[in-house]
Amino acid sequence: MKPNFLYIIADQLRYQSCGYAGDPMARTPNIDRLAAGAISFVNAVSNTPVCAAYRASLFTGKHTTSTGMVINELRLNPDHHPRPLARCLTDEGYRTDYVGKWHLYANELGNHLDPKNSFVPPGEYRLGFDGFFAHYGFHHNYYGEKAYYHLDSPEKIRFPDGVYEPDGQTDLALERLRSAAAGSEPFALFLAYGTPHDPWEESNVPREYYDMYRDAEFDTPKNYSDTLDPYGDTWSNIDKSPARIANWKRAYYAMTANLDRNVGKLLRGLEDLGIAENTVVVFTSDHGEMFGAQGRMKKNIFYEEAANIPFLVRWPSASEGRTTDVLLSTVDIMPTLLGLAGIPAPEDAEGMDLSCHIKGTEGSEPDFAFLQNTGACAAWEDGHEWRAVRDKRFTYAIYRADGKELLFDRQADPLQLHDLRGDPSYRDVFRKMREQAKQKMKELEDDFEVSSYYRDNWVSADRCILRTAKSCS
Repeated sequence: MKPNFLYIIADQLRYQSCGYAGDPMARTPNIDRLAAGAISFVNAVSNTPVCAAYRASLFTGKHTTSTGMVINELRLNPDHHPRPLARCLTDEGYRTDYVGKWHLYANELGNHLDPKNSFVPPGEYRLGFDGFFAHYGFHHNYYGEKAYYHLDSPEKIRFPDGVYEPDGQTDLALERLRSAAAGSEPFALFLAYGTPHDPWEESNVPREYYDMYRDAEFDTPKNYSDTLDPYGDTWSNIDKSPARIANWKRAYYAMTANLDRNVGKLLRGLEDLGIAENTVVVFTSDHGEMFGAQGRMKKNIFYEEAANIPFLVRWPSASEGRTTDVLLSTVDIMPTLLGLAGIPAPEDAEGMDLSCHIKGTEGSEPDFAFLQNTGACAAWEDGHEWRAVRDKRFTYAIYRADGKELLFDRQADPLQLHDLRGDPSYRDVFRKMREQAKQKMKELEDDFEVSSYYRDNWVSADRCILRTAKSCS
């Protein structure tokens, strides 16, 4: 019997802000209980730690230069990806449903609430999700007029007054689980929450959750800096201070507490419906959040706060939870899920099937994860591009703008404060990882271009992807 899948995506939730990861400020009892009975990939990273790039890699198994999703607010080209994840599942008899943020169709910077950007018409741009598709493009106001979804028309469907969007999305997901439980075919339900992505305002969180943190005090991490990162963009280099960040964290952690309650509702729903024993549950996030570390806010950088994400997999036959240090990154998720279902990954997938490590059997694993930044968050700006290699201990990175290279020993220096690139004791490590980065770029035909190159050569004037490193048109 093929397993069912419930894949839950948080937005901007970093690994270190989960209770099971050791954060005493987190109130995540349901996620922690899930972790206690799941396989936790503690080295999971987002290959390009930003919203749209993650989703493109998730559904194609390809790196950012192979999807063309080099900044946000571009339209993914389905012609480049004939066998995306949901299509592989659908073709094997799976019922494929989707609820939540999509962020792969809008081809305009801003103007997020216009249905021409938030509605994805049925067909190839849904990347094989042929079932229930309650979606929107991009918004993060979780109450009122701005919190809505589409089904199969541009009509905006809003949740009842006073309903918090993640709560409403959970109810939609539970309806789909009830429907799936009554059927005979296996199902794959993907639920993409918007939280805990900003705006981090009291009005954007249910009061009962904000009250949990209203008077909370947050320590300023030792790698916090008031100095702006010279490689940062408009999104990362916003005005900040320890006091402002503490206030933002109150909303962030409150959103996460609400998210946790909804995860609990989903897990109880599986149990009540009698389908938990044949359902693989994945809980993860698209990327993390810097909160002032290294002088940066937001994401889109190789530092741990942005790149290291929670990745929990509850495999039905596993009797107890465990952690693994296997290096899983976004591109590995598609082949791994397909591997759990006994479905071969498409030949053009660039990640590795790591399902053996979930099943508890022997198998190969990546030597390192390869990370990319191909521009600012959503604007065509040069000067922010970098590439990085991350193994189980070290992170190597190089910026394109001036060629600056960095090396961090995360085991000895988890806050990544001490650059070891000039330390003779680490010369061999540095050279090895530099060469790994070069070889991976060669393999991917990644020429480490400036962002404007992609604008001028890969993307149309109306922000539709025309080509990638691996496609001519």
